Amino acid sequence: MDPQKTIRQELSELLRGGNAHMGFEEIVSDFPLEHINEKAAQVPYSFWQLVEHMRIAQWDILEFIRDPAHISPHYPEGYRPGPEERADENAWQKTLYGFRADLETLIATVENPETDLFAPLVHAPGYTVFREIVLAADHNAYHLGELAILRQVMNLWPEGKKYLTGTPE
Repeated sequence: MDPQKTIRQELSELLRGGNAHMGFEEIVSDFPLEHINEKAAQVPYSFWQLVEHMRIAQWDILEFIRDPAHISPHYPEGYRPGPEERADENAWQKTLYGFRADLETLIATVENPETDLFAPLVHAPGYTVFREIVLAADHNAYHLGELAILRQVMNLWPEGKKYLTGTPE
């Protein structure tokens, strides 16, 4: 077995989700648009704000990999919409589209045999594509879990889809 091929396959699957956690599509599919700006009790961000944060962070990681001149947003405010920002359906769809597009680009980068996963990035010695891909996957998994739990707590799963009660109803 080719170890490089195995690593690429495992990283692609990690980015897609679905092994140890739900994937992005499963969590956002059938999301009720009328709730994208709602916040659960004691949670400082809405569903849209959380997904937009995920999009921005993933985009930043992707750009860091592919553009040596990339300048990351100022942390922390550059990585989240403002606390009072709201989205309409168009903004929600734009956020979903951007997240999906950048995720597919990360996956294509991993799957490209020309990508040296372990070579130091020219502009960031000590950093590799492998490290950045694992960072993106880890960050996404963390927030996907949040989204799934928030959806459960706020009773926003479609009827018969209560994933977090042990087994789907």
